[in-house]
Amino acid sequence: MYLRTIQLSNFKSYEEAEFSFDENVNGIVGKNGSGKTNLLDAIYYLSFCKSYFSAQDIFSVRFGGDFFAIHGEFHNAESRNNTVVSCTYKNGHKSMRANKKEYQRLSAHIGLFPVVMVSPYDSDIIHGGSEVRRKFFDMIIAQFDKEYLQQLISYRKLLQQRNALLKQFLDSGHAEPDLLPVIDEQMIPLGNFIFERRRDFVEGMQPIFCQHYARLAGDAEQVSVAYQSGLRDTPYEEGIRLNVQTDARSGFTNFGVHKDDYLFSIAGQPVKRFGSQGQQKSFSLALRLAQFEYSYQRKRIKPILLLDDIFDKLDKNRISALLQLVGQDHFGQVFITDTDGERVESILSEYGIQHKILEMGK
Repeated sequence: MYLRTIQLSNFKSYEEAEFSFDENVNGIVGKNGSGKTNLLDAIYYLSFCKSYFSAQDIFSVRFGGDFFAIHGEFHNAESRNNTVVSCTYKNGHKSMRANKKEYQRLSAHIGLFPVVMVSPYDSDIIHGGSEVRRKFFDMIIAQFDKEYLQQLISYRKLLQQRNALLKQFLDSGHAEPDLLPVIDEQMIPLGNFIFERRRDFVEGMQPIFCQHYARLAGDAEQVSVAYQSGLRDTPYEEGIRLNVQTDARSGFTNFGVHKDDYLFSIAGQPVKRFGSQGQQKSFSLALRLAQFEYSYQRKRIKPILLLDDIFDKLDKNRISALLQLVGQDHFGQVFITDTDGERVESILSEYGIQHKILEMGK
Protein backbone atom coordinates (compact mmCIF):
# COMPACT_ATOMS: atom_id res chain seq x y z
CA MET A 1 0.00 0.00 0.00
CA TYR A 2 1.36 3.40 -0.92
CA LEU A 3 0.18 6.97 -1.51
CA ARG A 4 0.17 7.84 -5.21
CA THR A 5 -1.08 11.43 -5.14
CA ILE A 6 -2.25 14.10 -2.72
CA GLN A 7 -4.22 17.31 -3.27
CA LEU A 8 -4.29 20.15 -0.75
CA SER A 9 -6.65 23.10 -0.48
CA ASN A 10 -6.17 25.82 2.16
CA PHE A 11 -4.10 23.43 4.26
CA LYS A 12 -1.62 25.31 6.44
CA SER A 13 0.83 27.06 4.05
CA TYR A 14 -0.81 25.63 0.90
CA GLU A 15 -3.54 27.45 -1.00
CA GLU A 16 -3.78 24.86 -3.76
CA ALA A 17 -1.23 22.11 -4.44
CA GLU A 18 -1.01 18.64 -5.92
CA PHE A 19 1.84 16.11 -5.67
CA SER A 20 2.52 12.64 -7.05
CA PHE A 21 4.85 10.24 -5.28
CA ASP A 22 7.14 7.28 -5.87
CA GLU A 23 6.10 4.03 -4.23
CA ASN A 24 9.54 3.73 -2.62
CA VAL A 25 11.45 6.73 -1.25
CA ASN A 26 10.48 10.37 -1.71
CA GLY A 27 12.84 13.19 -0.79
CA ILE A 28 10.96 16.40 0.04
CA VAL A 29 13.51 19.21 -0.15
CA GLY A 30 13.42 22.97 0.17
CA LYS A 31 14.22 25.90 2.43
CA ASN A 32 12.74 26.24 5.89
CA GLY A 33 9.17 27.50 5.57
CA SER A 34 8.66 25.99 2.12
CA GLY A 35 5.99 23.54 3.34
CA LYS A 36 7.96 20.29 3.70
CA THR A 37 6.72 19.39 7.17
CA ASN A 38 3.20 20.59 6.33
CA LEU A 39 3.11 18.06 3.49
CA LEU A 40 4.07 15.26 5.88
CA ASP A 41 1.37 16.44 8.27
CA ALA A 42 -1.22 16.24 5.47
CA ILE A 43 -0.23 12.60 4.88
CA TYR A 44 -0.50 12.00 8.63
CA TYR A 45 -4.02 13.49 8.56
CA LEU A 46 -5.11 10.91 5.97
CA SER A 47 -4.18 8.15 8.39
CA PHE A 48 -5.10 9.48 11.83
CA CYS A 49 -7.85 12.00 10.97
CA LYS A 50 -5.86 14.65 12.82
CA SER A 51 -2.65 16.66 12.72
CA TYR A 52 0.57 15.34 14.21
CA PHE A 53 1.50 18.87 15.32
CA SER A 54 -1.73 20.80 16.04
CA ALA A 55 -4.15 19.91 18.82
CA GLN A 56 -7.10 21.61 17.07
CA ASP A 57 -8.12 21.30 13.42
CA ILE A 58 -8.71 25.05 13.11
CA PHE A 59 -4.93 25.57 13.30
CA SER A 60 -4.51 23.59 10.07
CA VAL A 61 -6.65 26.04 8.08
CA ARG A 62 -4.57 28.38 5.93
CA PHE A 63 -4.47 31.94 7.23
CA GLY A 64 -7.44 33.85 5.85
CA GLY A 65 -9.33 30.70 4.84
CA ASP A 66 -12.44 29.14 6.34
CA PHE A 67 -11.81 25.47 5.48
CA PHE A 68 -9.18 22.96 4.44
CA ALA A 69 -9.37 19.83 2.29
CA ILE A 70 -6.94 16.94 1.77
CA HIS A 71 -7.47 14.25 -0.87
CA GLY A 72 -5.10 11.31 -1.20
CA GLU A 73 -5.15 8.33 -3.55
CA PHE A 74 -3.77 5.12 -2.06
CA HIS A 75 -2.85 2.11 -4.19
CA ASN A 76 -2.94 -1.46 -2.95
CA ALA A 77 -0.40 -3.43 -5.01
CA GLU A 78 -1.86 -6.81 -4.06
CA SER A 79 -5.49 -6.10 -4.93
CA ARG A 80 -4.57 -3.42 -7.50
CA ASN A 81 -7.34 -1.29 -6.04
CA ASN A 82 -7.19 2.46 -5.48
CA THR A 83 -8.81 4.22 -2.54
CA VAL A 84 -9.35 7.97 -2.43
CA VAL A 85 -9.29 9.21 1.16
CA SER A 86 -10.56 12.73 1.85
CA CYS A 87 -10.38 14.86 4.96
CA THR A 88 -12.27 18.14 5.05
CA TYR A 89 -12.80 20.69 7.80
CA LYS A 90 -15.22 23.62 7.74
CA ASN A 91 -17.25 25.52 10.33
CA GLY A 92 -15.97 23.35 13.14
CA HIS A 93 -16.97 20.09 11.43
CA LYS A 94 -14.47 17.49 10.24
CA SER A 95 -15.37 14.81 7.73
CA MET A 96 -13.43 11.74 6.59
CA ARG A 97 -14.40 9.82 3.45
CA ALA A 98 -13.10 6.76 1.63
CA ASN A 99 -14.16 6.62 -2.03
CA LYS A 100 -16.72 9.35 -1.28
CA LYS A 101 -18.36 7.33 1.51
CA GLU A 102 -18.32 9.27 4.77
CA TYR A 103 -17.36 7.56 8.02
CA GLN A 104 -19.99 7.81 10.72
CA ARG A 105 -17.21 7.52 13.29
CA LEU A 106 -13.66 8.72 12.67
CA SER A 107 -12.36 5.81 14.73
CA ALA A 108 -13.53 3.44 11.97
CA HIS A 109 -10.79 4.85 9.72
CA ILE A 110 -7.88 4.53 12.15
CA GLY A 111 -5.48 1.75 11.16
CA LEU A 112 -6.66 1.27 7.56
CA PHE A 113 -3.77 3.33 6.14
CA PRO A 114 -1.06 3.14 8.83
CA VAL A 115 1.61 5.82 9.11
CA VAL A 116 4.67 6.19 11.35
CA MET A 117 6.06 9.70 11.85
CA VAL A 118 9.66 10.27 12.99
CA SER A 119 10.00 13.90 14.05
CA PRO A 120 12.33 16.13 16.09
CA TYR A 121 9.39 16.38 18.50
CA ASP A 122 9.86 12.70 19.37
CA SER A 123 12.12 13.84 22.20
CA ASP A 124 8.88 14.77 23.98
CA ILE A 125 8.15 11.05 24.36
CA ILE A 126 11.15 10.86 26.68
CA HIS A 127 11.12 14.31 28.28
CA GLY A 128 7.38 15.01 28.35
CA GLY A 129 4.86 14.03 30.99
CA SER A 130 3.07 10.71 31.38
CA GLU A 131 0.18 11.90 29.20
CA VAL A 132 2.55 12.20 26.21
CA ARG A 133 3.72 8.62 26.63
CA ARG A 134 0.18 7.28 27.12
CA LYS A 135 -0.96 9.00 23.94
CA PHE A 136 2.05 7.62 22.07
CA PHE A 137 1.38 4.01 23.04
CA ASP A 138 -2.40 4.36 22.73
CA MET A 139 -1.95 5.62 19.17
CA ILE A 140 0.20 2.61 18.27
CA ILE A 141 -2.18 0.05 19.75
CA ALA A 142 -5.22 1.75 18.20
CA GLN A 143 -3.78 1.33 14.69
CA PHE A 144 -4.08 -2.45 14.83
CA ASP A 145 -6.64 -3.02 17.60
CA LYS A 146 -10.09 -1.55 16.87
CA GLU A 147 -11.59 -2.94 20.07
CA TYR A 148 -8.92 -1.21 22.14
CA LEU A 149 -9.69 2.12 20.50
CA GLN A 150 -13.42 1.79 21.17
CA GLN A 151 -12.90 0.78 24.79
CA LEU A 152 -10.46 3.65 25.28
CA ILE A 153 -12.95 6.17 23.85
CA SER A 154 -15.69 4.82 26.14
CA TYR A 155 -13.40 4.94 29.17
CA ARG A 156 -12.44 8.56 28.48
CA LYS A 157 -16.09 9.59 28.21
CA LEU A 158 -16.93 7.94 31.53
CA LEU A 159 -13.84 9.47 33.16
CA GLN A 160 -14.95 12.90 31.97
CA GLN A 161 -18.41 12.32 33.49
CA ARG A 162 -16.91 11.08 36.76
CA ASN A 163 -14.57 14.06 37.05
CA ALA A 164 -17.42 16.47 36.29
CA LEU A 165 -19.43 14.93 39.13
CA LEU A 166 -16.49 15.11 41.53
CA LYS A 167 -15.92 18.77 40.69
CA GLN A 168 -19.63 19.44 41.16
CA PHE A 169 -19.47 17.77 44.60
CA LEU A 170 -16.39 19.82 45.49
CA ASP A 171 -17.84 23.15 44.36
CA SER A 172 -21.21 22.59 46.02
CA GLY A 173 -19.86 21.02 49.18
CA HIS A 174 -22.49 18.32 48.83
CA ALA A 175 -21.76 14.78 47.62
CA GLU A 176 -24.29 12.30 46.24
CA PRO A 177 -22.63 8.92 46.95
CA ASP A 178 -25.09 6.91 44.86
CA LEU A 179 -24.02 8.52 41.57
CA LEU A 180 -20.34 7.52 41.42
CA PRO A 181 -20.86 3.72 41.70
CA VAL A 182 -23.07 3.82 38.59
CA ILE A 183 -20.15 5.22 36.59
CA ASP A 184 -17.56 3.05 38.37
CA GLU A 185 -19.45 -0.10 37.46
CA GLN A 186 -19.04 0.79 33.77
CA MET A 187 -15.44 2.01 34.06
CA ILE A 188 -14.01 -1.02 35.85
CA PRO A 189 -14.28 -3.59 33.00
CA LEU A 190 -13.06 -0.99 30.49
CA GLY A 191 -10.08 -0.12 32.68
CA ASN A 192 -9.17 -3.78 33.15
CA PHE A 193 -9.35 -4.35 29.39
CA ILE A 194 -7.12 -1.33 28.63
CA PHE A 195 -4.61 -2.41 31.28
CA GLU A 196 -4.34 -5.93 29.86
CA ARG A 197 -3.91 -4.74 26.27
CA ARG A 198 -1.24 -2.19 27.24
CA ARG A 199 0.63 -4.79 29.29
CA ASP A 200 0.50 -7.36 26.49
CA PHE A 201 1.60 -4.80 23.90
CA VAL A 202 4.69 -3.72 25.85
CA GLU A 203 5.67 -7.35 26.43
CA GLY A 204 5.33 -8.11 22.71
CA MET A 205 7.08 -4.95 21.55
CA GLN A 206 10.02 -5.18 23.97
CA PRO A 207 12.27 -7.60 22.02
CA ILE A 208 11.61 -5.74 18.73
CA PHE A 209 12.51 -2.44 20.37
CA CYS A 210 15.72 -3.87 21.86
CA GLN A 211 16.83 -5.19 18.46
CA HIS A 212 16.33 -1.82 16.80
CA TYR A 213 18.10 0.03 19.59
CA ALA A 214 21.12 -2.28 19.33
CA ARG A 215 21.25 -1.73 15.57
CA LEU A 216 21.05 2.06 15.89
CA ALA A 217 23.38 2.46 18.86
CA GLY A 218 25.86 -0.18 17.72
CA ASP A 219 26.40 -1.55 21.21
CA ALA A 220 25.01 -3.99 23.73
CA GLU A 221 23.52 -1.55 26.25
CA GLN A 222 20.55 -3.03 28.09
CA VAL A 223 17.42 -0.99 27.38
CA SER A 224 13.85 -1.52 28.49
CA VAL A 225 10.33 -0.14 28.43
CA ALA A 226 8.39 -0.86 31.62
CA TYR A 227 4.64 -0.37 31.83
CA GLN A 228 3.71 1.26 35.13
CA SER A 229 0.14 0.98 36.35
CA GLY A 230 -1.59 0.98 39.71
CA LEU A 231 -3.49 -2.07 38.49
CA ARG A 232 -0.35 -4.18 38.74
CA ASP A 233 -0.65 -4.12 42.54
CA THR A 234 -4.27 -3.21 43.20
CA PRO A 235 -7.47 -4.56 41.58
CA TYR A 236 -9.47 -1.83 39.88
CA GLU A 237 -12.49 -2.21 42.17
CA GLU A 238 -10.32 -1.87 45.27
CA GLY A 239 -8.31 1.06 43.91
CA ILE A 240 -11.46 3.05 43.06
CA ARG A 241 -12.95 2.34 46.50
CA LEU A 242 -9.79 3.27 48.41
CA ASN A 243 -9.52 6.61 46.62
CA VAL A 244 -13.10 7.82 47.01
CA GLN A 245 -12.25 10.31 49.80
CA THR A 246 -9.16 11.55 47.97
CA ASP A 247 -11.22 11.99 44.78
CA ALA A 248 -13.86 13.98 46.69
CA ARG A 249 -11.23 16.32 48.16
CA SER A 250 -9.34 16.85 44.87
CA GLY A 251 -12.29 16.98 42.48
CA PHE A 252 -10.88 14.38 40.04
CA THR A 253 -10.27 10.64 39.72
CA ASN A 254 -6.94 9.57 41.23
CA PHE A 255 -6.89 5.86 40.37
CA GLY A 256 -7.15 4.19 36.99
CA VAL A 257 -5.42 3.56 33.67
CA HIS A 258 -5.53 7.31 32.91
CA LYS A 259 -2.71 7.59 35.48
CA ASP A 260 -0.48 4.96 33.84
CA ASP A 261 3.05 5.71 32.66
CA TYR A 262 5.94 4.02 30.84
CA LEU A 263 9.46 3.97 32.30
CA PHE A 264 12.30 4.10 29.76
CA SER A 265 15.59 2.71 31.07
CA ILE A 266 19.14 2.14 29.88
CA ALA A 267 21.53 0.04 31.96
CA GLY A 268 18.88 0.11 34.68
CA GLN A 269 18.77 3.92 34.86
CA PRO A 270 16.06 6.31 33.57
CA VAL A 271 16.91 7.49 30.06
CA LYS A 272 15.35 10.87 30.80
CA ARG A 273 17.88 11.62 33.55
CA PHE A 274 20.98 9.60 32.75
CA GLY A 275 20.89 8.94 29.00
CA SER A 276 23.24 10.92 26.76
CA GLN A 277 21.77 12.94 23.91
CA GLY A 278 22.85 10.22 21.48
CA GLN A 279 21.30 7.48 23.61
CA GLN A 280 18.05 9.41 23.87
CA LYS A 281 17.91 9.87 20.08
CA SER A 282 18.56 6.16 19.55
CA PHE A 283 15.90 5.34 22.12
CA SER A 284 13.14 7.47 20.58
CA LEU A 285 13.98 6.33 17.04
CA ALA A 286 14.03 2.69 18.13
CA LEU A 287 10.56 3.19 19.61
CA ARG A 288 9.32 4.46 16.24
CA LEU A 289 10.91 1.58 14.35
CA ALA A 290 9.41 -0.87 16.83
CA GLN A 291 6.05 0.81 16.22
CA PHE A 292 6.51 0.19 12.49
CA GLU A 293 7.61 -3.43 12.96
CA TYR A 294 4.91 -4.38 15.44
CA SER A 295 2.15 -2.76 13.39
CA TYR A 296 3.35 -4.58 10.27
CA GLN A 297 3.42 -7.92 12.09
CA ARG A 298 -0.16 -7.43 13.26
CA LYS A 299 -1.75 -5.98 10.11
CA ARG A 300 0.59 -7.25 7.35
CA ILE A 301 0.53 -3.74 5.87
CA LYS A 302 3.77 -1.78 5.83
CA PRO A 303 3.04 1.66 7.29
CA ILE A 304 4.12 4.73 5.36
CA LEU A 305 7.25 6.07 7.08
CA LEU A 306 7.58 9.85 7.46
CA LEU A 307 11.09 11.04 8.37
CA ASP A 308 11.11 14.75 9.18
CA ASP A 309 14.47 16.52 9.20
CA ILE A 310 16.47 13.44 10.23
CA PHE A 311 19.74 14.35 8.49
CA ASP A 312 20.16 17.39 10.73
CA LYS A 313 19.01 15.64 13.90
CA LEU A 314 20.83 12.28 13.71
CA ASP A 315 24.53 11.54 13.47
CA LYS A 316 26.11 9.67 10.58
CA ASN A 317 26.10 6.26 12.29
CA ARG A 318 22.40 6.35 13.12
CA ILE A 319 21.49 7.61 9.65
CA SER A 320 23.58 4.80 8.15
CA ALA A 321 21.83 2.17 10.27
CA LEU A 322 18.41 3.56 9.34
CA LEU A 323 19.11 3.84 5.60
CA GLN A 324 20.51 0.34 5.49
CA LEU A 325 17.05 -0.83 6.56
CA VAL A 326 15.46 1.35 3.87
CA GLY A 327 17.84 -0.01 1.24
CA GLN A 328 17.02 -3.58 2.23
CA ASP A 329 13.34 -3.00 1.41
CA HIS A 330 12.59 -3.29 5.11
CA PHE A 331 10.11 -0.45 4.69
CA GLY A 332 7.46 0.32 2.12
CA GLN A 333 6.92 3.93 1.08
CA VAL A 334 9.19 6.47 2.78
CA PHE A 335 9.13 10.29 2.87
CA ILE A 336 12.26 12.22 3.93
CA THR A 337 12.36 16.00 4.37
CA ASP A 338 15.56 18.05 4.25
CA THR A 339 16.74 21.56 3.47
CA ASP A 340 19.63 20.32 1.29
CA GLY A 341 18.53 18.61 -1.91
CA GLU A 342 22.06 17.69 -2.93
CA ARG A 343 22.65 16.01 0.41
CA VAL A 344 19.50 13.90 0.09
CA GLU A 345 20.36 12.93 -3.48
CA SER A 346 23.92 12.01 -2.51
CA ILE A 347 23.01 9.96 0.57
CA LEU A 348 20.18 8.01 -1.08
CA SER A 349 22.30 7.32 -4.16
CA GLU A 350 25.17 6.16 -1.94
CA TYR A 351 22.93 3.45 -0.49
CA GLY A 352 21.50 2.53 -3.90
CA ILE A 353 17.97 3.51 -2.85
CA GLN A 354 15.41 4.13 -5.59
CA HIS A 355 13.93 7.55 -4.97
CA LYS A 356 12.16 10.64 -6.26
CA ILE A 357 13.07 14.20 -5.28
CA LEU A 358 10.34 16.84 -4.92
CA GLU A 359 11.60 20.42 -4.65
CA MET A 360 9.32 22.68 -2.63
CA GLY A 361 8.86 26.40 -3.07
CA LYS A 362 9.51 26.40 -6.83
